[in-house]
Amino acid sequence: VQLQASGGGLVQAGGSLRLSCAASGGTFSRNVLAWFRQAPGKEREFVAAISWSGSSTYYDDSVKGRFTISRDNAKNMVYLRMSALKPTDSAVYYCSARNGDGLAAQTYEYDYWGQGTQVTVSS
Repeated sequence: VQLQASGGGLVQAGGSLRLSCAASGGTFSRNVLAWFRQAPGKEREFVAAISWSGSSTYYDDSVKGRFTISRDNAKNMVYLRMSALKPTDSAVYYCSARNGDGLAAQTYEYDYWGQGTQVTVSS
C-alpha cells in the first residue's frame, strides 16, 4: 500500500483543517488506517485510527472531541478533520496502514507510511 498525505498548512489557533490521504495498491478496504504526528524533537505519536469498515474509531485523549477520522473505501481515501486547533497540534502528520486487525496505537504495529504533511498552528 502506498500512501500520500496532503492538506496541511498554516492555521490560526481555533481554526480547522482537513487532512487527506490517498492510498494505492494493496487491499485498502481491509486495512486499519491511522494518523500519527511528530513534532520537532519529539517521537512520533498516535492521533487516531479507524477500522476497515469505518464503524470503529479510536482517538488519543489529546484530540478527542476535536479531531474526526473517516475513510472512503470507494475512493481509497482516509481523512482527518481537525478543529479547535491548538499550537500544540503543530507537527508533521503521517497517515499509516496496518495489515492486522485492531485499532493499534503504536508505530511498530503499522506496516505502511505516507510521507507526511506539515501542520502549523499559530497562536
